This record gives sequence, structure tokens and C-alpha cells, in this order.
Amino acid sequence: MTINITLTSVAQAPVAMLVVEPESDSIIEANTAGLRLLGYAENATATNRFSHFIGGGIALWVSFTDEVLTLGQAWSDDLTLMDLERRNHALEITATALHGGKRILFMIQDRDWLETRRNRSEARRQHRLGHVGWERISQVFERIERQNRLILGAVGEGIYGLDTNGHTTFMNPAAERIVGWSANDLVGQNAHQLFHHSHNDGTHYDVEQCSIHASFSDGQVHRVDNEVFWHKNGDPIPVEYTSTPIFEMGRLVGAVVLFRDIRERQRAEAKLRDALNEVEQLKLRLELENQYLLEEIKAERNHHEIVGESAAVLHLIRQIELVGPTDANVLISGESGTGKELIARAIHASSPRSDRPLIRVNCAAIPRELFESEFFGHVKGAFTGAINDRVGRFELADGGTLFLDEVGEIPLELQSKLLRVLQDQQFERVGDNLTRAVDVRVIVATNRDLREMISTGSFREDLYFRLNVFPIRSVPLRERLGDIPLLASHFLKRASLAFNRPDVRLPLAQLEILKRYPWPGNIRELQNVIERQIIVSLDGRLRFNELLSTGSHMKKPVSTTSEIVHEPVRDEDLQHQLKLNTIAMLRRTGGKVSGDGGAAELLGVKPTTLASRLKKWGIDARQFKRSQFQ
Repeated sequence: MTINITLTSVAQAPVAMLVVEPESDSIIEANTAGLRLLGYAENATATNRFSHFIGGGIALWVSFTDEVLTLGQAWSDDLTLMDLERRNHALEITATALHGGKRILFMIQDRDWLETRRNRSEARRQHRLGHVGWERISQVFERIERQNRLILGAVGEGIYGLDTNGHTTFMNPAAERIVGWSANDLVGQNAHQLFHHSHNDGTHYDVEQCSIHASFSDGQVHRVDNEVFWHKNGDPIPVEYTSTPIFEMGRLVGAVVLFRDIRERQRAEAKLRDALNEVEQLKLRLELENQYLLEEIKAERNHHEIVGESAAVLHLIRQIELVGPTDANVLISGESGTGKELIARAIHASSPRSDRPLIRVNCAAIPRELFESEFFGHVKGAFTGAINDRVGRFELADGGTLFLDEVGEIPLELQSKLLRVLQDQQFERVGDNLTRAVDVRVIVATNRDLREMISTGSFREDLYFRLNVFPIRSVPLRERLGDIPLLASHFLKRASLAFNRPDVRLPLAQLEILKRYPWPGNIRELQNVIERQIIVSLDGRLRFNELLSTGSHMKKPVSTTSEIVHEPVRDEDLQHQLKLNTIAMLRRTGGKVSGDGGAAELLGVKPTTLASRLKKWGIDARQFKRSQFQ
């Protein structure tokens, strides 16, 4: 007689049994324990495909199935199944091939349940060894557990354990203190969902991406230093942690996480970064100041000594002595080339601020769109091209003096901001909302008529009065012709040293020629003429006869007649002659204003000065370029 045993005849067996047809990936039969393992109700029918319960372990199942079909039966404790609620179960499986290999019978036991039963069996065995022996063993375990509790309690870092399902198994007091949850709250709960569920920006932190849970799958140690745990009150806690897998008899059973609160370290690092940034800013400021000081050393000046003995010069020195020791703003007016910058340096040198730098700004040389950044600085990203923070001239001049040359060139829209700094000694960098305080004395210079600009609406009257606290007029050279011998001697010494021509002399007769010339370019023109003659002189004697002759550079003011000016002329007539002379020079250079052979070089003036004059006269140099081709 043949006895046929089917799965239905062992429906109530405590071991889970499943009959699976690999070809159709279907569960043919399942007993009550098998349905319960998969997450079905007791009388339900398993309708899902078998691969639905395999999850990410499909490669291991395929290998195991091949072994069963090849050998007829097989055993494994490395496989897992995932129930309908997506919970993983570690299994011990014995499998047998049925119906010629078309179906497989799986007899499945939960590995954790087996482990529990083995432990109980071992405990009963120990109990049978004798009650005294059992008590001793129990005392040993209690002592070990007590020692472990003391160690965990004394550690300053947070420590908690997890099983392979992500449930908390223990937590030390430091961990409770850091995250605000008690061990009673967390043990048995999913730690990731409670305090590791979101990134610092609040976005969801998928458990599959969690480095702590990665230790359960790859068995590797994971170290992270840029994540947050969430306190029970909802505050993010920056942490660094190490997740270490735990193995028992070669089997991965969980992980232990050691973490520390790094808020204090981050605050210290932030303070250090701020301090380093402040040091860098001070370093940059010092470098800029040194750069300005080097420029001043290299600049051609007379170390704050104003050369001359005329009444105009003596009056100027007296004014400098009066205003120098004060903090009053000074407005220096006068034609180009009269030494307005030299006057500003003398005022600064005689002030209590002389140990701080004199910061120079040529307002005529700054592009209109960069004025505010030049004056007040900017922060990184304030505008296109602002790749770093930049210190402005006002901040750089803090405690010292700011000299604004050609102040009449400042755009009208910036004049109100300049007025505020003069009134309140406060400003903001471009792109920044931080108000900064400075202590700056301002000296300005101009060759333009600011009152006329006020009448035309191109200069603010309130700014003019704020700047014009102490006005100083820099007299033109034609009004101090008696100082020409001293000035010429001074420039001769400097140029002879610079050009290594110590043998050059200036005859008295040539000095008389210099005194007869009206010098529309003022002192700068005198300096250029002397330097040029030193270069071309072959016998060591300077000659200026060509200065007043036809056809040489700056020989005379251009006139409609060939008459040479010998007598002093009215300023209005001289300005007219200067304008005609400039026009003649533009015609000669074909409208070229700056650069080698340009009108500015031939006139002996700065390109910015010539541009300012042309703007004042309403002359467009481009019209002379067109005339070249007519």
C-alpha cells in the first residue's frame, strides 16, 4: 500500500512549508505556518508570485534552487524572505525536489526562533548540571552585564545598538542625553525613523541610503561626519558617527553605532574661520596700504616741501599750517599741474593722522559704474566679476586721510552717498547690509568751477559746502614766475640723478627764457620741459630757445598772429589761447589724446587732465580723426 502525503495533510505542522513551482514562479501550496510567515491570514490563499517575497536576495535563491534541482535536496541558513509588510526574516531552509523537479518543497524555520530554542535548550542543560552551577553562571553573566553597563555609562560618546531589522537593542546614557530620547522610548523601535529620518535641509532620508543600515547588508564599517540626528524636541544635532557591524558565530546580527555631538566643534571652527577671515582682511588691507606707500615713495614729489619764495607760496604754506592740525575737510582748487596733490600731502603730513596712510583717488580715471565699489568696496557676488570681497578706499583710509582728485567728476547719483559718509562717517559695501563706521578726513581737489556746476545741476550744493570747509587756491605758475629758478633747480637735481646726468647745468640766460613763457601746463609742464632738455642735451648745457620759437613743442600759446607774448595777459585770454593751442595739437596728432605721440604727451599734461579740459570746452577729439581723411 502506498501512502501519499500532501501539504494539506500537515496544515497545522509548526514548521512552515511551501510548495513552489519555479517555472511559473507561483506558490502551489502553503500550510498555516507558511502563510503566517509570508504575512497572510490563516485561511487566505497565497496569490503573490514567490519572487515577490525574495526582495534583494534573488541571486542566492536562484543558486539554492539550482542546487535542489541538481541534487534532489539541499539545506541553507543564508536565505531571507520578505513578508507582505516588507519585513525581512532570516531563515533556515531544507528543500526537496518533487514531481521530477517541476516543484520544490521548502521546509522553513525562522532562524531567530531557532536561536531562542537552542538557548533555552542550553539553559535547561545547564540547569540539569546542577542548581549551584547555574547560579554561578548566572552571577558571571550578571557581573559582565553590570561591568558593561558601567563602561557604557561612563563613555562620553553616544552608543546604541541595532538588530538587522533596524530596531534599537540598547542605548547608553550619553546617547539619551544627546538625542533627548530615553532608552525605554527607543529599545525595540526603529531608530532611523525616530531621529535619523531627514537630512539637515529637511528632505527625507531614505533608509536604503543610510550608512548605518548599510552595515547590515555589506558588513563594512561606515564613518560619516556631515549628517544630523534629530533631537526629541525637533532640533537638528550635527553629529559624526561610526557604524560597525556585529557578527555572532560568523553571522551578521546587527550593528553598534558610536556618535558624538559636534555642535561645539562646529562653533569653534566657525569662530576660527571668522578669525582667519578677519586676519585675511587685515592682511589685504595692510598689503594695499603698503602698495600705496610704495607708490608714494616712487612718486615724484618733494617730500611734502613746497618749493618757492613768492608771496603766493608763503600764503599757501600759512594756510597749510593753520588747517593741517585740524580734521576739517579741505577743498583745493586750481588749474591742472599746479601741485594740488602736493598741497594735500603737506596737509596730511602736518596732521595728527600722518602716521596713517594718505589714500589717493583719481575720480577722473574711475569708470562710472565702478565708482561706488571703488569708494565703499563690495562683497563677493555683488555684481558680475565680484569674485572676492574688496575693501573700498574709505575703509582703507580709516584713521587717515582720503584725497579725492578731480572731485567734480563724481557722478551726481553717488554724491548723496558721499555726503552721507562725510556727515555720519558710516557706509555699506556694495551688496552688503552691514553698516561700517570709519574715521576719515577728506581733502578734495578740482580744476573745475564747482559753483558753476551747482548752477547747472551737475554738483550738489550741500556736498559743496560740506567739502568747502577750508578752501585753498593752488595758484598757477604764471602768477609766481619768481619761483621758476627755485623750481627749475629742484627739477634739475632730481632729473639729473634719475637720468645719471650729474654734469648738466642751467645757465642764467636760459632761466630768463623760462620766466618769459606763460606755462599753460603750469609746474608739471616746467618739469617735463626740463627733463626733456636733459635727455637731448649733449654738452651738459640746457637750452630753451626753442620753447619760444615757432615749430617746437609748447613754443608759445597758439594765436592768429605770429606775435610772441611777452607781457602778462588776462586769465580769460590765456584760457582762450590754451584752448586754441589744444585744438592745434589735436589736429597735429589726428585726434589722438593719450599714448605715445598723443596730444596729452606733447602738451605735457595727464591724459585725464586733457580729457577734462576737452569735456569742459565741449570738444570731441574724434572730429580731428575724421579731418585726417578729408
